[in-house]
Amino acid sequence: MVEYLTVGKITNTHGVRGEMKVIPATSDISRFDYLKIVWVEKDDKLTEYFVEKVRYHKNFVLVKLHGIDTMDKAAEFKNCYLKVDRRNARPLDEYEYFIADLIGCEVYEQDVLLGKITNVLQTGSNDVYVVNGDKYRELLIPALKHVVLNIDIENRKIQVILPEGLIDL
Repeated sequence: MVEYLTVGKITNTHGVRGEMKVIPATSDISRFDYLKIVWVEKDDKLTEYFVEKVRYHKNFVLVKLHGIDTMDKAAEFKNCYLKVDRRNARPLDEYEYFIADLIGCEVYEQDVLLGKITNVLQTGSNDVYVVNGDKYRELLIPALKHVVLNIDIENRKIQVILPEGLIDL
């Protein structure tokens, strides 16, 4: 499992005092209210920062990190990812998973390998697992209880029953 979880992507600066616009990558946007420390991934390197301030503006989260006090300094982080240490992530409810843990899991229908999850689309009503494999180039599997029978993160296996006609689409 990955050690750091992505909570957002820095898209731009906001104002002249070092605030950054972040597109949240979490279904629970209020989690930003509790962030004290984040890691910024830049050039494949993680650097730790203390969070000074968080506020919300339209569809963005505005984040101010300690030591980033100018628009120019904040601009250096454009297109970087904000991450949290897994140990500081909010606890998950039953049947709830981090997307980072689902990516790469093998998906089976009975004993037939359909492929691996390469992406998770968050549609609002339910997530959709993007599964790529040898037999089917891309399957879009709805993450519904009657479709996804079991998720075993430890063994990286997911058991599904495909809805009738899904493969024909």
